[in-house]
Amino acid sequence: MNPVVYAVATMDTKGSELAFVAQCLREAGVPVKTVDVGTHSAPTVIPDVSRERVLGDGSLPPGDGRGAAVTAMGEGLATWLQNECLAHRVAGVIGLGGSGGTALVTAAMRTLPIGLPKLMVSTMASGNVAPYVDCSDITMMYSVVDVAGLNVVSEKIFGNAAHAMAGMVSHNITSSDTRPALGMTMFGVTTPCVTSVRTTLETKGYDCLVFHATGSGGRAMEQLAYSGFIRGVLDVTTTEVADEVVGGVLPAGPDRFEKLMASGVPLVLSVGALDMVNFGAIETVPEHFRKRKLHVHNAQVTLMRTNKQENLAIAHWIAEKLNQSTAPLTLLIPEGGVSMLDAPEQPFHDPDTNATLFKELEQEIQQTSTRRVVRLPHHINDPEFAEALVNEFEELCPAGSH
Repeated sequence: MNPVVYAVATMDTKGSELAFVAQCLREAGVPVKTVDVGTHSAPTVIPDVSRERVLGDGSLPPGDGRGAAVTAMGEGLATWLQNECLAHRVAGVIGLGGSGGTALVTAAMRTLPIGLPKLMVSTMASGNVAPYVDCSDITMMYSVVDVAGLNVVSEKIFGNAAHAMAGMVSHNITSSDTRPALGMTMFGVTTPCVTSVRTTLETKGYDCLVFHATGSGGRAMEQLAYSGFIRGVLDVTTTEVADEVVGGVLPAGPDRFEKLMASGVPLVLSVGALDMVNFGAIETVPEHFRKRKLHVHNAQVTLMRTNKQENLAIAHWIAEKLNQSTAPLTLLIPEGGVSMLDAPEQPFHDPDTNATLFKELEQEIQQTSTRRVVRLPHHINDPEFAEALVNEFEELCPAGSH
């Protein structure tokens, strides 16, 4: 089957609206199939793909719990669409929805590869769309009126959305840059290291993509690796894990590292900026952290030094993820310090706490011939450590293998 656009909505309430979008796509010469993800009554228009087919072997939870039903349907849609993508049957996905439908459809869209056209027409698209988009490339279009019938306004909006999707699937963009792309994570306090690594690898013919390790940065890098855009990763700055474990404002998210593991790309990691947890302005630091070692980075950013107990938890969190790897990976540990602030005469310099982190990582990570932990007697921003990162990556991904 040639790839088609899947048009998705809860067709028990939005059947006629979705049928209109599908008709616009067909008139534009784009093959389309409607997909019902309704969770209550029967669809008002017969779909091309039924909700039962989307759920597969699953089922909706019994009772009247709408939230649980929407969650189950969203998980079913995500799995079904991913399988359709693997079979190369998806040209793009367009959805219609209010708050519940938007949450359901975009959750599935976020699991799809970067670059695959995704467009959501939503009543929620004029507010904070971060929960729906996160670090994916979903296009959000505000519906202006509710998705509740066809009228002079909704027909125009839905038609525009359909034609936008038609344009995206009809005009594929192919980059002329043939350099293999690499992903790297960086924070201000690891900039000298990552800049040196990037500069060196660029001279060797790589296209280096640097991601700010602010939570969404790490997730975006992982999504690109999972989508096949990135051929290798140097995850130098894993500080997002500290925020995830301790409760900072730039958390990695519970799934960090999982898409890197699934992508199978060569992976070199380090422990950059795991000495710190991020908060906003000093007055926003939670009360129970007020007596900890704090550093005011600027008026809007306050950093807290991680302690031994937190470093044990961080190491365990990382190890649990990395132990699932099947592709080659190496964790390089800079014994001299993990950030600019973790150096002699700097506020976060604490070799004893670092030693707790390093020892726990060595003990918890199940080392094999392809999963290694290597200690080096350098600070993370020393030129020698940057050189070691490059050398290790080239060991995992020799020239000509990418």
